Amino acid sequence: MNGWMPTLSRSSEPKYRAIAQAYSQAIHGGQMLPGEKLPAHRLLAKKLNVTTGTVSRAYAELERGGLVVARVGDGTYVAEPDADGARIQDRTRPAPESSERAAAITPGAPGVHAPGRLIDLGQNVPMPTDEAFLLTQTLRELAADEQLAGELLLYQPEGGRRSHREAGARWLARMGCTVAAERVLVTQGAQHGLACVLRAVLRPGDTIFAEALSYPGIVALARQLRLNLVGIEIDEEGIVPAALERACGLLAPRALFCVPTLHNPTTATLSEARRTMIAEIAVRHHLVVIEDLVPAALLDAPPTPLAARLPEHGIVISSLSKAVAPGLRIGYVQAPQDWVGKILAVIRSDCWMTSPLAAEIAARWIVDGEVDRLVAQQRAQVDARHAIAAEVLADWTYRTDPASPHLWLPLAEPWRAAEFSAALRQAGVLAKTADSFVIGRGSAPHAVRLSLGGARSHEALREGLELLARTLRNGPEGLYSA
Repeated sequence: MNGWMPTLSRSSEPKYRAIAQAYSQAIHGGQMLPGEKLPAHRLLAKKLNVTTGTVSRAYAELERGGLVVARVGDGTYVAEPDADGARIQDRTRPAPESSERAAAITPGAPGVHAPGRLIDLGQNVPMPTDEAFLLTQTLRELAADEQLAGELLLYQPEGGRRSHREAGARWLARMGCTVAAERVLVTQGAQHGLACVLRAVLRPGDTIFAEALSYPGIVALARQLRLNLVGIEIDEEGIVPAALERACGLLAPRALFCVPTLHNPTTATLSEARRTMIAEIAVRHHLVVIEDLVPAALLDAPPTPLAARLPEHGIVISSLSKAVAPGLRIGYVQAPQDWVGKILAVIRSDCWMTSPLAAEIAARWIVDGEVDRLVAQQRAQVDARHAIAAEVLADWTYRTDPASPHLWLPLAEPWRAAEFSAALRQAGVLAKTADSFVIGRGSAPHAVRLSLGGARSHEALREGLELLARTLRNGPEGLYSA
């Protein structure tokens, strides 16, 4: 759930309808995005001083209009756009005019962005490079090879064609993983690879560790697979080995999921000394280490992966999503030989095989050296956007790495993360608060992750960061006005 909530003004209109109209405006204007969770009925009722029945009627009105979906036992979420990419309109009644919307929700502060001008600093996506142009060229080449095109439409081995696995091994070698292609499996992106690994390695009820702040995808998978996910203390470098040792002694975990290089969200990278200590702990406690190397692809010389120190206990997951293109949906899993067969069985039962066409495109780009060119372009974009951030945010302290596509911004008092997120939305900017990355029920630091790639141009990034800087400078006092 994000920090946005409606604020009702005095109106003769039924309260449930005013709430529904307020949320309709927020969804159409981009203040609430597809997949985001609305507040629980009881929480919103208390906030607005209405009954839970009023909130239920409001949410039902939104659901009838196609703006939200209710998931039994889980809550109410903003619906995805329709197939054409347009926001689904209210099917039960005409969309309210701007004057009606104004009556339903108190106007924001001066300078609020108009609907449709929300600048996204929340989504961690690559910056635009030549990938679209390259794709059209590759598709032309494939169209000219009728024999290969026919082969790509047939069933393939669950781990991928031999040539695709060899390309995956070359991709992983960029990050210090040097293994035979037989130990590399092709998946439909890193998230699919992680899901397959978890299903192969763990059983319902098993305990798995992750950094106290970690990639949100592990939270969703642990919940679906009924795993006991526990956060391990981190500091400015990453996992604290002493905390990991204590937790292993207390909880007997089966696995550790970690992002030791360009950590998401804090941008930290573990030192060689800590990597050695963590590897020793893993061996001593028979801990399978599942290492996310997706961010490491942007480094010219990444540190040696943990998996290299754990030939029998280390599994590596990577993809092209952050360095090339997330829509290509190709990932690679490297596992010890004893685990390869188990992961293959999961892939087979899950989707039979990864799309051979997408895997062929990725393999060609890797083997022909096009990936190197795209990554170099991505790094140049990252450098240019870091320069903009350093200029605009010169008065504030944040953490980052020169190769990281995002910044980690701790919030000084009296800001609180939820309030800052709400104020940013009013200003027309999206950001990810620390609670999006918290593992378990631990407390979240008051900080936000700012992604440099979400804004699709340098001009938009500068504008978004300037609005953020202005919000920081103005402080949260305006949020407390009645």
